[in-house]
Amino acid sequence: MRALISSVLILMASFGAPHAAAQESSAAAAIAKYPSGPVTLVVPFASGGPTDVLARIVAQKLGERLGKPFVVVNKPGAGGNTGSAGVAIAPPDGYTLLLGTVATHGINPSLYKNMPYDHRKDFVAISQVSLVPNVLVVNNDLPVKSVPELIDYLKKNQGKVFYATPGAGTSIHLASELFKMMSATDMTHVPYKGSGPAMVDVIGGQVQLMFDNSVTALPQAHAGRVRALAVSTPMRLKSAPELPPIADYLPGFAASAWHGVFAPAGTPQPIVDKLSTALRAVMKDPVVIDVLAKSDIVPVGNTPAEFSAFIDAETERWAVVVKKLNLKAD
Repeated sequence: MRALISSVLILMASFGAPHAAAQESSAAAAIAKYPSGPVTLVVPFASGGPTDVLARIVAQKLGERLGKPFVVVNKPGAGGNTGSAGVAIAPPDGYTLLLGTVATHGINPSLYKNMPYDHRKDFVAISQVSLVPNVLVVNNDLPVKSVPELIDYLKKNQGKVFYATPGAGTSIHLASELFKMMSATDMTHVPYKGSGPAMVDVIGGQVQLMFDNSVTALPQAHAGRVRALAVSTPMRLKSAPELPPIADYLPGFAASAWHGVFAPAGTPQPIVDKLSTALRAVMKDPVVIDVLAKSDIVPVGNTPAEFSAFIDAETERWAVVVKKLNLKAD
């Protein structure tokens, strides 16, 4: 009887081994041929915004480089959490990707009480594609012309200066609070419903200063309606080389928006590497660089390891600010 059972087991194994080998071979072939069909790039925000515009440029160039269409799908909601959560549970085969941001993978993990995904465990970072600078601007009547002068003025007028933001919990709000923390100063927050009305009141003098995206802040500064003091990136901007980085005066200061591509956790490493290599090439494409330069968006393009380290740093940076402010969103 034992001999019979052994024979059956050996026979089963002899059939099973080729089957398993065939499955492995088929999976390897699918990875090698990736992509063999359309790839969905989810944008967790509404169409028409800066994230959506960037996504369509990246998707077009990825499609050209990899030979299959990359289709942008907008899934807004909950500050980017809704669309991101959908990608987190998608099949890890490289055919559903996410264009994440400083909100979805930097701020929201600390801001939201009930996150629908774990931004580290549920995703694999592929490549950061951009950095969107913020510019620190002040009302023309404020008697400061540099960051050191502003810090000195704030210390002499603690709590008496008002700063505008497009809303509590936004990246602009947290950038302002980070500035307060690192400069050991105090200002009074005035939240608005968007950057537009906030900038109007900085120009009018109802509030004295604000951080704003370079795309909208620099035209106002160049027109003489506000005075620009510095940029939030570690490097100067080509469109405004006269503006120093805030980090020149507050070492380590960095408070910019950014975008990056993610895949669901478990996506095969060869696919991740192929996408990362393609994205790095896309971000060096002269056409892409030229298009982004018109909006003061800095192309990045880095490795999965570099992007993961960046996300860790961003998570810790904003967690400190969110905790200090005791901010929470449902």
